[in-house]
Formats: sequence, structure tokens, C-alpha cells
Amino acid sequence: MNEIGKAVRDYVIREYVPEGDDREIDETTPLISSGLVDSFSMVSLLRFLEKKYSIHIPDTDATPEAFDTIERIVALVEKFQKATVGSI
Repeated sequence: MNEIGKAVRDYVIREYVPEGDDREIDETTPLISSGLVDSFSMVSLLRFLEKKYSIHIPDTDATPEAFDTIERIVALVEKFQKATVGSI
């Protein structure tokens, strides 16, 4: 898991996994479809990513499918990091 994946996993565990819940969260763990992350939580996760990585993820790209796994979130962040670098 790369640095972005670790940061996302740590955030998800800290913010959304109840204390005492020992479930494993990895790159392919369903976040949205499992109910671990709901729509309100997804918005806070989006804001965390935008602030941490100095990117903007348009609403059209911030879909439940795009946020359903750490793997997909990493791909989304990397996509917009490249877009930001390309626009400088």
C-alpha cells in the first residue's frame, strides 16, 4: 500500500471504525457498499483528501463507486494530482 493508501486507511479507521471493532481494512475492503462509510462521511473524506493533497475533486467524480475502496480512492487522488501538476 502506498503513502496515499496508508493515509486513507488511517483516516477511515480513525474516523469511521468504532472503537473495539477489530475488522481489517485493506485496499479492497468495501467502504461505501458495506455501510462503513455513509454519504455524510464520504463528504468529510473528500474534504480530507482535497486538503491533504491540495487537489480539487469535482462532484461528478466524487461518486460512491469512486470512494468504495481505498484502491479506488488512491486512483482518484492520483488522477487529480496529475491534473493539478499538468495545469501548473
